[in-house]
Amino acid sequence: MRGPSQALGGRRAALAFGVGLAVGVLGGLIGLGGAEFRLPALVRLLHYPLRRAVPVNLVVSAFTLGAALIVRSRTLSLEPVVPYAPAVVGLLAGALLGAYLGPALALRLSARQFARLVAALLLGIGVLLIVEAFIPLGRGAAVTGPPAMVLSGLAAGAGIGLVSSLLGVAGGELIIPTLVFIYGMTVKDAGTGAVLISLPTVLVGIGRWVRTGEAKLRAELGEVILPMGAGSVLGAAAGGLLAAVAPAPVIKLLLGLILVFSALRGLGRH
Repeated sequence: MRGPSQALGGRRAALAFGVGLAVGVLGGLIGLGGAEFRLPALVRLLHYPLRRAVPVNLVVSAFTLGAALIVRSRTLSLEPVVPYAPAVVGLLAGALLGAYLGPALALRLSARQFARLVAALLLGIGVLLIVEAFIPLGRGAAVTGPPAMVLSGLAAGAGIGLVSSLLGVAGGELIIPTLVFIYGMTVKDAGTGAVLISLPTVLVGIGRWVRTGEAKLRAELGEVILPMGAGSVLGAAAGGLLAAVAPAPVIKLLLGLILVFSALRGLGRH
């Protein structure tokens, strides 16, 4: 006979799976991991303190990115990314530095300051999604020459890595526009580049959060992380299939508005 704690754990795991599934579908529809939507859900629905929600979000992001990398390695070639290797290397180096520094910055802030910073970052990503709904990503003017690509990548990557470790996101919503607008990559190839950059960045962020002592990941593995990771992977696959028939600009507009609302109201009380 199951005790109260087992029943509670089962309900928590089911809720985590449901959140992961729903958010995975949203992320799959717009070609992102959905971590920016998981964070408010972790805080509001699963009642995590914000500083504990961020590393949990990072671990689930790592599961989702690992699955995405496996799928892309079987369906897409890395050859189109090779000419942009200096930009990818620069972005990766900068992102790793930002991910390394992010948790230390989070611990220096009070709970209220950290919540305000996270809300501001989520608000910015929401606005970016709304803007992209009206200005679809297209090939922009590229920064040319390996030195310029590496240096600009370092600067942009540092900011992206910082955001990644502060929100627990993979950073694709920032990496893809950077690769497209600054370096002239196609959206599909930029998605592949974003996965290559995001996975090491997320792993560094996880390691740094673990070292702070704020992350209790082992205790959360069975009840939240694994069910949410499984739901996120399944949801992302389903969302990817739905994306073929769903109007992308309308989806980005709606999800951007949801994220703005979550930033202004959902985290405001935390």
